[in-house]
Amino acid sequence: MDYQIDQIPSECALFVLIGGNSWAVNNEPLKQLITSRLHTDQPVAAICGTVDYLARNGLLNQYQHTGNAQYLWRDYRAYQNQNGFLAQQTVWDRNLVTANGTAVLDFTEATLKMIRFKSAEQVHQDVDLYRLGFYEYCQKYGNPFV
Repeated sequence: MDYQIDQIPSECALFVLIGGNSWAVNNEPLKQLITSRLHTDQPVAAICGTVDYLARNGLLNQYQHTGNAQYLWRDYRAYQNQNGFLAQQTVWDRNLVTANGTAVLDFTEATLKMIRFKSAEQVHQDVDLYRLGFYEYCQKYGNPFV
């Protein structure tokens, strides 16, 4: 569901920050919302430009993480966790999943595993339908629609 920032329920199963190039914003209510969710172990998932937003606001300092490119964050004073950056498509650390902009499928898989949507094996198999394509998926697992 989409909500205005001031309408987001304090308890929700997952807070997904979708990517893009519109995250060069200074929005204190949004920053406080994300900070609160991270500090209370509520699941947060961020991909592409939203990871830049987290870095700029110092919200990655306690987490292993990834993103589009760490060098983009060199001027972010609040980002103090250079050693926490992992050069991977997706990183899942406790209640936070981060991903670069090309990692849509890995991001989806890690996020669904984080919230225990299904078993880890079933999530992987479900995402494989898109990763492998229908015909290769059928060879590996069988037809999912029969």
